[in-house]
Amino acid sequence: NNNNNNNNNNKNNNKMGLMTTTTATTNSVRSSSNSCSKAAGGLLLRGARRGHRDNATRVSSPPRPRATPKNQNLVKVAHVLQEAKATSASTSASFTELDKLRLSTVNRYAQERKNSIIAVGLTVHTAPVEVREKLAVAESEWNECVSDLTAYPHVDEACILSTCNRMELYCNALSWHRGVKEVEDWLSKRSGVPVEELRPYLFLLRDRDAIRHLLRVSGGLDSLVMGEGQILAQVKNVHRLGTEYEAELKQGGFGRHLNTLFKQAIQAGKRVRSETDIASGAVSVSSAAAELAQLKLPSNSFDDCRVCIVGAGKMSKLLVKHLSSKGCNKMTVVNRSMPRCLELQEEFPDVEFTFELSPNLMQSVAESDVIFAASSSDSILITKEDVAAMPACPEATVGGTRRFFDISVPRNIDPAISNLDNARAFNVDDLKEVVDANKAQRAAAAAEAETLIVEELNGYEAWRDSLETVPTIKKLRSKAEDIRRTELEKAMNKVGEGLSKKERRGLGGLSKGVVKKL
Repeated sequence: NNNNNNNNNNKNNNKMGLMTTTTATTNSVRSSSNSCSKAAGGLLLRGARRGHRDNATRVSSPPRPRATPKNQNLVKVAHVLQEAKATSASTSASFTELDKLRLSTVNRYAQERKNSIIAVGLTVHTAPVEVREKLAVAESEWNECVSDLTAYPHVDEACILSTCNRMELYCNALSWHRGVKEVEDWLSKRSGVPVEELRPYLFLLRDRDAIRHLLRVSGGLDSLVMGEGQILAQVKNVHRLGTEYEAELKQGGFGRHLNTLFKQAIQAGKRVRSETDIASGAVSVSSAAAELAQLKLPSNSFDDCRVCIVGAGKMSKLLVKHLSSKGCNKMTVVNRSMPRCLELQEEFPDVEFTFELSPNLMQSVAESDVIFAASSSDSILITKEDVAAMPACPEATVGGTRRFFDISVPRNIDPAISNLDNARAFNVDDLKEVVDANKAQRAAAAAEAETLIVEELNGYEAWRDSLETVPTIKKLRSKAEDIRRTELEKAMNKVGEGLSKKERRGLGGLSKGVVKKL
């Protein structure tokens, strides 16, 4: 009996120890499950509780006739632990993948194209001449300004289109927002106007809109005088300046993006003028100035009117052409040098010219009734005080008023002249009065031109998109080359030394040909 009691006590002690071990293990399962997610934790707790309940039932039930292995419950608990670890790992992994997916989705929509084409500037449509002239860039300053722009960390390429009606910057920026900020900073420094005051006059376009804007500009669709041909020549000049700049410095300031963009713009400008009627009888800024002068004269005629032109460049040449067509065959031209004046004489032999050098400017103006300013000077040449000291004009022919037409940017004629009783000053912004009718006449041709612009736009964007595949193509070529060399070496080793050098070269050429075809 004592032996039986001792055996029973040992069994009960073993069972109590097992129960304690099971409870402790279950508690560890509970502790580990708390670090998992709620769903996985609930699953583990239910499994642990079920195991605990089964173990407790076995411990409290009377001994069965058949002996139960001592490690059976330990095996069951170990199984629960393994299941808990597996569930925890899979749940953690699934949450990690979910987070990755969520983050990748956010990044996918937050990402921007690596490079952005940016167009920033102001035109006759957005800013008065008082603002435009502060940002005008002469051809002699072009390289310096582009170098300053590309010195910014996020401006990779840059170029400037500066005319009497617009001043526009085109950039290939590594970052859209930072690039715009740096361009605005440069514009503010260049003009001396704070960004906050300058911003209301600026336009800002990106990628497709910026590309389309340049194509429309080149086609003459955004000009003050719709269809004018001079803007295409100015776009060509920007491409020439950029090409020369890149050839000289080789810094990438006028790289493949802007180079190709301006080539596309030149092609678009040519197509618009050759495939539509927008350029038929087209007027220019110079012809609009001549027409405005004719409208402002009391007799609407240049008969007995003394005309003076300041400057002898391209704009002056066009002025002479259109003034001559309106019956003005006698005029004075004032310029810094005589060679260009002689070129005018050769090109227009029917016009009676009087040529004067710049020191005689005031005398020539005092002896004229209508004065056109079309020089490349960046300062005021004729002030209000100068005109106030001049004798009045004849009352019979021009109504006693001396009229100035300034188509230069920066302006060469003081706008305060209009405050005098016997003088009036007009600038390029006043030409809108003449060109509004021109736009209405060319509406149909402009609609046809817009279709061509879209075609050229799609062509440039297709080329630009193709650049994104270049890294992939390079990797494919590199991978194919590695495979070719490996397989060629295997084939050479199998053949042995029996091949001649010519045969080896032939096999090498064959393998390269296959790769190139693929």
